[in-house]
Parts: sequence; structure tokens; C-alpha cells
Amino acid sequence: MHTLRFRIFNTLAAILVGILASMQPDFVLAAGAAMHPQEQIDFVKKQLEERKEPYVSAFSLLIHRADSSFSIRHHAVEDFSVPGFYQDKEGHRRLSVGLQVDGMSAYSCALAWKFTGKKKYADRALYFMNSWAKMNRKYSQMDGSLVMSYSGTTLMIAADLLKDYKRWRTADQEQFKVWTKNVFRHAANSIRFRDNNSGDWSRLASVLANAYLDDAEDLQEDIRLIKKDLFDKIAEDGHMVEEVKRQGNGIWYTYFSLAPLTASMWVIYNETGENLFFAEKNGASVKKALDYLLYYNQHPQEWKYFKDPVTGSVHSMYGFWPANLLEAMSNIYDSEDYRAYVAPHRPVMYGKHDYAWTFPTLMPLSLNGYK
Repeated sequence: MHTLRFRIFNTLAAILVGILASMQPDFVLAAGAAMHPQEQIDFVKKQLEERKEPYVSAFSLLIHRADSSFSIRHHAVEDFSVPGFYQDKEGHRRLSVGLQVDGMSAYSCALAWKFTGKKKYADRALYFMNSWAKMNRKYSQMDGSLVMSYSGTTLMIAADLLKDYKRWRTADQEQFKVWTKNVFRHAANSIRFRDNNSGDWSRLASVLANAYLDDAEDLQEDIRLIKKDLFDKIAEDGHMVEEVKRQGNGIWYTYFSLAPLTASMWVIYNETGENLFFAEKNGASVKKALDYLLYYNQHPQEWKYFKDPVTGSVHSMYGFWPANLLEAMSNIYDSEDYRAYVAPHRPVMYGKHDYAWTFPTLMPLSLNGYK
């Protein structure tokens, strides 16, 4: 009788294990910061200890931006209401800038804490993060979801960096998670089906939120969407199908699509180990799209989609694009062309408006470990 009961127990246990296994996602999220893995941070710390450039100069830019946040009051609002850019440009910019300033302040302070260990930076980052988590309840108007996606990424990166900060109170952490789920990720996921730059930004926002929340299931949906239309948006010659339609801003929108797309790939690699950077179909690839962007930013007179298109430079309104993107991608693709383009302008920091590659000189990427 005891033997029979033992067999029955073992059988039921095996069935239960099988059921539980079937309920688990196909992968588990890796530990550590999604945008800035510990190996990257350790590598940069070593460069700073050895006083190597351009890291020292890039670090000075970071600390200057972090220090400036102590004179800034938060701009959190209950309703993040942003009109469509082409319907009300002035209103769009005015109502967007608060989140951009606060998010950049939180990000720069969180990263400064990682390097210096000074609590004042972590506490200041939490000041901005907790303000948005407690006050912001919704987003609205045509571009509320989009601007929250491309400007709020900084808050997600800061939260991931501060996960192990002991002075972040449990109640505040829980409130931030609630805001992440109910407002930030909700905004991102409401538009992540789009197949243009707004879809790319909302997917990056969702990827970062899911990494912070340890939501492997929803991250899998982000990955599925990225794979699904990757080669619908990148043509065989490298042009971005939807972005070149934007008249004089076609080169800018090409950058504005590739920046979040590549950042999503970086986070996905760090979280799951899956490498999407070298995906290719019929000759189309992310590398070819980046090459296309660089070439026509340098030769705008050859751009066939519109006469005299806007190009990026050190004088660009929000920062030097596409230098920040190409700096980030230079090690991924081991491109001397990208390095040559960026080298005269290092250190690069892209600190306004949209946040995918904000500190690319300070925080280099590597798919093969850091040495």
C-alpha cells in the first residue's frame, strides 16, 4: 500500500512539474542592468582609474549633468497630455520638456551613483522617479504615448540601475512598479504595433519596462514584433521605407527609427542572450541601414527623396545625431568608418528630447566581453 501511494505521489509530482514548466516563458531574464550591464560598468571604472581618454572627458560631462540636476525641481504632472507635433508644435515641445528634463536628471544621477558610490546622486535620481510615480496617473492627446515612450526611457534605465540601492524604500519601489505597469508601459504598448519610428520607440520603452519588471512574457512579445516587421522597414539598399517619406526630415527620421531599434536589440541581448544585430534578409540588414544613414548624412545632395534634407551635426537642436548612434554601433560592427566620423567630436553625449544612446562614448558596447 505504501509503495502504491509513493508511486501515485511521484506520478502526481511529475505531472505538476510538467504543468509548471509549461507555464514558464521560453527564457528567463538575466540579472543586472538592461542598458548598462555590470561588466560594462566595471570596464569603464577601470578606464577612469587609469585616467584614460575619452572616458575621463566623457565622465566629466556625465558628472556636470548630474550635478546640474540639484538645481532642478521636478515637472511631474497627473496627466501627461501632449498634442500632435504637426498640429501644435509649440504646445508639443512645451508639454514634453518636463519629462525630458526630469528623466535625463534621473538617468545621469543614477549612472553617477554607479561610478562614484555617492548616495546624493542616487537620492536625487529617486527624487525625480518617485515624483513621476506618485503624481502621474495617465497620458493623453495624440502624442502623449509617443513622447512618454521616447522621453521616459531614461526613467526606466535609472530604475534598473538603482535596483540594488538600499535607500530606495520598498513602498516607493512598489509605487514605481505600479506606475511602470499602468502608465509608462501601458502608453508604450498601446502603440507598439506601429511599423515606423513610433513603433520602434514604443518597443524600446516596453523592452526596458519589461526588463525592469522582470516580465519575460511581455518582453517575448516585444521581440516577436521587432522580428516581424524588421525587413518590412529596412529595404534591400538600406533605406528605411517609412522614414524616407518624411520630406525634408527623412534623414532625421531614419536616425530616429534606428536609434531605438538598435537600443532594443542591445537590451534584448543583455537580458536574453539573443543577438538580433546581424539578422539579414535578401541583403537587407541593420548594418546596411546604418551605412545608408551615414553616407547620406555626409552627402545630402545625393538624397533622392527630397531636396536639401535636414542633416545632423554638432549644431543640431537636440544633440549631435547620428554621431551618438554611430558611436554606440562602432564596436558592435567593428566599423572604422563610424569611428572616423565620431572621433573628432568625442566625447559624445546626447542629452535632450529622445533617449536611446545618451552616453555612447562613456559607455561602449561589446558583444564579446570587455577587456
